[in-house]
Amino acid sequence: MNLTTVKEAVSIILNKTEDFGIEEVNFLESNGRVLKEVIKADRDFPPFNRVSMDGIAFNSDSFNKGQRSFKIEGVQGAGSPQLTLKDTANCIEAMTGAVLPLNTNAVIQYELLTIKNGVATINLEEVRDFQNIHKKGLDRKVNDVLIEQNKVISSAEIGVLATVGKLMVKVAKQPKVMIVSTGNELVEVNEIPEEHQIRRSNVYTLVSVLKKLNINAESTHILDDKKVLKAKIEGFLKEFDVLIFSGAVSKGKFDFIPEVLDELGVEKQFHKVKQRPGKPFWFGKKGHKTVFAFPGNPVSTYVSCLKYFYPWFYKSMGLNAENNQQAILNEDFIFKPSLTYFLQVKLIQKEGKLLATPISGKGSGDLANLVDADAFLELPDDRTNFTKGEIFPLITYR
Repeated sequence: MNLTTVKEAVSIILNKTEDFGIEEVNFLESNGRVLKEVIKADRDFPPFNRVSMDGIAFNSDSFNKGQRSFKIEGVQGAGSPQLTLKDTANCIEAMTGAVLPLNTNAVIQYELLTIKNGVATINLEEVRDFQNIHKKGLDRKVNDVLIEQNKVISSAEIGVLATVGKLMVKVAKQPKVMIVSTGNELVEVNEIPEEHQIRRSNVYTLVSVLKKLNINAESTHILDDKKVLKAKIEGFLKEFDVLIFSGAVSKGKFDFIPEVLDELGVEKQFHKVKQRPGKPFWFGKKGHKTVFAFPGNPVSTYVSCLKYFYPWFYKSMGLNAENNQQAILNEDFIFKPSLTYFLQVKLIQKEGKLLATPISGKGSGDLANLVDADAFLELPDDRTNFTKGEIFPLITYR
């Protein structure tokens, strides 16, 4: 049986993305979401000639004619209506952020002044027009594009949304995701497992991984009972956009997931990928519903979610799905099976280069080993020996 290569699996998955539509949310709740509209300036930025230093505003023509001392007419505060300089031989005290008074064209900060008896003397020999003034429209003009569509909103974008008065903002809808673990050997986190049992961990790892994408996934556990599995999954396919399974996809006697999905009309796109860990990975579609069925071993589940679900989600949101991260192998490494190997590595920066040092684990069930590593280095399936200094694709999780 020919296995699906990693490259083929990624290609198939990226050809099966979905558009979940658009919703409007309060701008304060949009952090991490994907913007689905163009944000334009509703006015010039800044909207007026703005004073950028506390000091005096005056007319530089008078200074250039030799005048150095200017009587203070008044004070222009930030947020106050614009004043007008009545006599160009005088000046107006002006505060940072204030509108520049009419008939003035330069500001000199207090540190370069001597003020006595209501007269400000400038201790400079040269003054430029619009010195210490942030000119109207210098940053952006009205209707200039401030944020392009398909931008991931961060705190910087939220500040811009506030500036233009965008209270409600259009963002990509998130998929409804259900994460399902299977197996009679699993118990809840708050339970004391018997010798033949272990606590559920994969589901919570996946919930956390998806949380980084601002997806609030639901999760559940189903015992290895085919009838129960089928009934539950049938309901999930109606309610959720995406199902992510951890376990029951190999060839074990109780690995019912592929069989159940087939009976429920989920069309298999591939089953088993030429990789380690994560070889039994199953992927399928039913209409607009998408199913990722990952192997139950913790490292398999983890790396497969990062390698396959993440780019699928990015493309579905209208983002770039390519991962162009790379790192330099910091030690010679040998891997004999003809499989793409996701090598756990520790990352260090040295002389401007990102170095990846292999972290030896105990296989795909060694969940604790993920704590010691920072990323997976993707080693190709057509080689056995990998040499220190070579560059390979990188999947980071820190």
